[in-house]
Amino acid sequence: MRLLHTADWHIGQTFFEYDRKAEHILFLEWLKSQIHEHKVDVLLIAGDIFDSPNPSAESQKIFYKFLKEVTAFNPDLQIIIIAGNHDSAARLEAPNPLLEQMNISVRGVITRSENGEIDFNHLIIPLNKGGYCLSVPYLRQGDYPPADNYSRGVKAMYERLFDLVKDKQQPIIAIGHLQATGSEISENDRSERTIIGGLECVSPDSFSSEIAYTALGHLHRSQQVSGRSNVRYSGSPLPMSFAEKNNRQGVILVEISDTISIERIEFDAPVKLINIPKEPKPLIEVLYEISQLPDGEIEQNSPYLEVKVLITEPEPSLRHQIEEALKHKSVRLARIAAVTPYREGELKAITCEELQTINPMDMAVDIFKRRFGGESMPDSMQILLLSVIQEVER
Repeated sequence: MRLLHTADWHIGQTFFEYDRKAEHILFLEWLKSQIHEHKVDVLLIAGDIFDSPNPSAESQKIFYKFLKEVTAFNPDLQIIIIAGNHDSAARLEAPNPLLEQMNISVRGVITRSENGEIDFNHLIIPLNKGGYCLSVPYLRQGDYPPADNYSRGVKAMYERLFDLVKDKQQPIIAIGHLQATGSEISENDRSERTIIGGLECVSPDSFSSEIAYTALGHLHRSQQVSGRSNVRYSGSPLPMSFAEKNNRQGVILVEISDTISIERIEFDAPVKLINIPKEPKPLIEVLYEISQLPDGEIEQNSPYLEVKVLITEPEPSLRHQIEEALKHKSVRLARIAAVTPYREGELKAITCEELQTINPMDMAVDIFKRRFGGESMPDSMQILLLSVIQEVER
């Protein structure tokens, strides 16, 4: 049985006001060719299909057109999709009666019986080639079995699902959208950090060693977790921020027979992200580096550019000078980061973009410690605050 693992497409994302529709379409065309070329049996999509819980009609059209075409071209293909934290679980599940006719299973909502019991069997999907998939969407507070905290609740969910599989001689795989302990997050990356918070870290021990492969989504950097080669993030197919410009994009091909073979297939993202300069420099030096960029017309695959300028005094014409220097250059200006030098003992001023990279939970914990003499914020208060943050972000 061959599985292809992907996640975190974020269809509908705008990159500093630039539409990425063409980039997503190119990725999905490439993905269709990989599925056919490698004779894939099961496609696993581990959440964050869309960038917003209320995707545009155009974004939905891109997604469902892909599903229609890939299943028509590969009639034996089975597709399993879970909702991520950016998705609307109910919206993603709504077309299920139609999608199931195409051998596509979507899991987003944790359903319960009249007495409030979780319908665990709904999350166990039989695989056409034999075996089972434990299909757990992004879990919010209260979506999991009773537990002291989020991490234990998620662990209890996977353990209960694994226990309910009767025939453990057949391959068991798992899919989830979460942050696993020991995973790496891109530095200063708001796209990954916004909803995370330390309380949501899930131990890789949540996935039984008898599970053949665990396909994870949520973090945009492709990686295995805590040294377990069969517990992996596929990473996002496109860099979602400048913090991710050095990430390697692609998907993961898994072949399960007597042994398990795991191979990464790289996707060359069609639009590159570049910084000028690598570290902030005075404006005159920045303008010189811009002058060295290649001339040309701005096209669909022209790189996105971040400009970092060291500011020691007010410079009202900063943006104008940079935009003038970029005329006739084949790059798209996405962001100007004006950085002021920091002196010991001074309160550092930060830009709006820098402020957005701060995790709200980290900020709250830090303020609590300062206000209450170094005392740590109680877990119960952190859980309440985390649920508020999540609700606002939804």
